[in-house]
Parts: sequence; C-alpha cells; structure tokens
Amino acid sequence: MSATTPPEHTIVEPAGPLVDADWVAGRLGEGLVLFDASVGARRGAAARIPGARPFDLDGDLSDHTSAVPHTMPGAAEFTEALRALGLHDTDTVVVYDAQGVYSSARAWWMLRAMGFDRVAVLDGGLPAWTAAGHPVEDEPAAYDGPRGTFTARPRPGLIVDADTVAAALADPRAAVLDARTRERYAGTAPEPRPGLRGGHMPGSVSLPFGELQRDGGVMRPAEELRTAFKAAAGDREQLYFSCGSGVTACVLALGATLAGYRELAVYDGSWSEWGLPSKRPVATGGSDSP
Repeated sequence: MSATTPPEHTIVEPAGPLVDADWVAGRLGEGLVLFDASVGARRGAAARIPGARPFDLDGDLSDHTSAVPHTMPGAAEFTEALRALGLHDTDTVVVYDAQGVYSSARAWWMLRAMGFDRVAVLDGGLPAWTAAGHPVEDEPAAYDGPRGTFTARPRPGLIVDADTVAAALADPRAAVLDARTRERYAGTAPEPRPGLRGGHMPGSVSLPFGELQRDGGVMRPAEELRTAFKAAAGDREQLYFSCGSGVTACVLALGATLAGYRELAVYDGSWSEWGLPSKRPVATGGSDSP
C-alpha cells in the first residue's frame, strides 16, 4: 500500500477523551480530522460538521466475514480503511455521531485499540454542535482526498472474545457490565436481532449506557460517572463491557475512562454472539449485585 507524505500542520492535543463543540469549532482547519461514525438510519444523512469524513461502522470499518455485526476488522483492513480516509499518524481525530454519544464511542475505542491515541469524542455529538450554533453542511460525510499514512498498531486486551469474558465472569477481581437496557438484560424485552436468546451472562451487571448521560446524549461529570460505576462494580477496577453488538459497550468504556478507570476491555461479539443458541449460559431476571 502506498501513501502520501503527511501535510505540515501543528499537532493539536485534545484535553482528554471528551471535547465540547466550542473546542472543536475553534480548531477546525488546524490539522483536526473529523469522523462521522453514525450508524443505522442516521448513516449517510445529509448533514455533517464541515469537512467530516465517514467512519462507516456499518461498512468498511467492520469485519463482514464475521457472523455477528460490528466486529473489529483486522489490522491490515483497518489500516487500509483509515488510509483511504486520509488519516495520518500525526493527525488529531474527533469522532461524533448524530445521536449524541452513541456509536462515536465505538470509533474512539477502535482507534485506541489500534494504537492511535490522539482521538476524542465530541460530547453530545451533532445535536450539541447544532445547538451551539455552529455550521452544518447539507451533505453526507465524505472524503475524496489523498491517502493517509496511518498504520494500525494493535494493543492486545482492549477488544476481547467470549472466552476472555467467560474467564472474567469467574474472576472476583473483574466486573462484566452490560450496556443494554435493563429490560433486555432481564430478558423481559425482545432482542432486536432475530435468533438470540433473551437475558444476560450470569454474573454480569446491568449498567445501561443511557444512565451515564444527561438529556441530549451529553456525558455526565466524572464524579457522577464514578458513582455509577462504583454502584455497579463495587471495588472491582478491572472492567469488561458488553452490549448488543459491541457499540454502546464503548460508551461504558468512555464513561469508565472519564471516571478514572484504566483496566478496561470491550467484548467485541457482545450479546450478538453470546446470545446465539449455544452452551454459553444465560440468566434472566434483575441485575446481579457487585
């Protein structure tokens, strides 16, 4: 794979894993790369922050050879996809989505898992951007510029498989937190994907991702996040996150990072894999206690 020489620009350092709309607006054109990671019905919508490129979790940035959705692609495929989007190793990335903080956290976690640290999530996403009065272009996120020089450098342990999660469920030092709604966790609400069993992994704890946010998809302050994780995980500091397909589990990863936790992992297959008919155990009913 060939790539162009990265352009000269001042390296912008985000203040942390979460930035607000005014911070982004003040740095447009300063070597900041914006990725729209919207999924589902909002994917490809004709509204973007100026210059935003598509981080297509429903397309090139998932492994479609997998039997479950939104699986992490391999390092070579991830490198190719990001180079095609013009990303350089020296860039600074801000990811956002059209729902607030939803699928953008998945893009943030994927980049970190592939060794790229200069990345932040736009707090409140596109709704917060427009509410702040910043401009929006009436076209989908797109990119047709030169190729980038980004190279994936995978970090083991940030994205994990079912066997790793099964071991964590038996480890008293670890907590497995489920980002789905409490009704889906309990098995009283149907799964949106056909063929899945209802319920949760025995020993996992319910922590719906929406409980980490205020209205409008804005993340709660760090002290409130720490309280929420303490209530769910007790004194356990090694946290594993699951959801429906590995997307909103990353909202928990973002919240835990903001709350000061450091030993974090996302279960890639999540309930789309564990919930398939198999010998993997499933429980129903209310949340297990820490």
